[in-house]
Amino acid sequence: MIDGIPLIDVHLHPARRPTLKVDWQRWALEFGRGIPFEDLYDPEGTIRPDRFDAYLEAEGVDVALLMSEYSPRVTGIQAIEDLLPLVEHNPRRFRPIANLNPHLHHPIAAELERQLALGAVAVKLHPVHGGFSPTEGVLYLVYQRCAERGVPVVFHTGTSTFPGAVNRYGDPAPIDEVLQHVPDLKVVLAHGGRGWWYEAAAFLALARENVWIELSGLPPQRLADYYARPGLRRLARKFIFGSDWPGAPGIAANARAVAKLDIDEADLPGVLAGNARKVYRGLDPPEVD
Repeated sequence: MIDGIPLIDVHLHPARRPTLKVDWQRWALEFGRGIPFEDLYDPEGTIRPDRFDAYLEAEGVDVALLMSEYSPRVTGIQAIEDLLPLVEHNPRRFRPIANLNPHLHHPIAAELERQLALGAVAVKLHPVHGGFSPTEGVLYLVYQRCAERGVPVVFHTGTSTFPGAVNRYGDPAPIDEVLQHVPDLKVVLAHGGRGWWYEAAAFLALARENVWIELSGLPPQRLADYYARPGLRRLARKFIFGSDWPGAPGIAANARAVAKLDIDEADLPGVLAGNARKVYRGLDPPEVD
């Protein structure tokens, strides 16, 4: 909890370092200044479940959703299997998120089923790092199956500075076309259209009840500027908190900065946890023997 309010962080990258490109590791060190990496990671570059669990407890995180990524062209591989030791250590706090790349996973429906069977609470697509459009035909099978099961699809929206990123695929506007064909799909816009498409992301979220803006990687003090046209107070009810750890130096500080925004006080518990519970499946604490 943060100052008595539950906190769910829906966007963390506790990746194994040996599977990632040097550019990802430089990004983590640059933007994660102050994070005790030497304490959290073992000498082989694998995160220590007990120490990471204690670290998030100290940061006030009640539930943490962990990102996998299959983007060999840009950042490398963060396999979903690498997240499972964290989930096994504390299934009350940790949940994995699946990741699909249509250029890598074939048949994609089988890979979707495999990763969901490992306990994934959502599916992430990274068009910018994977080099594909959200409207690519094979993805509609994924969208339909996720809609039928109530599994949200998280899209990376916005630009990326990593070498090899294809930023034109960060435009959230094509997701509206997806929703015309699969209107019941729950959609989360990670990074909220960062860089070039804040207004497009805001329009989608306000126009469709099942579209949400996830705040990872966005400095809270800049949100009023980024979303000046739709208005922060109007849009806040569609916000979901995410840190993009280790791309944010302090989760608790980030959450407290969000709490200081000029938004309706009644919307804050939703931003920090309530909206995530609405959108992502199975975030109630599991039964543990």
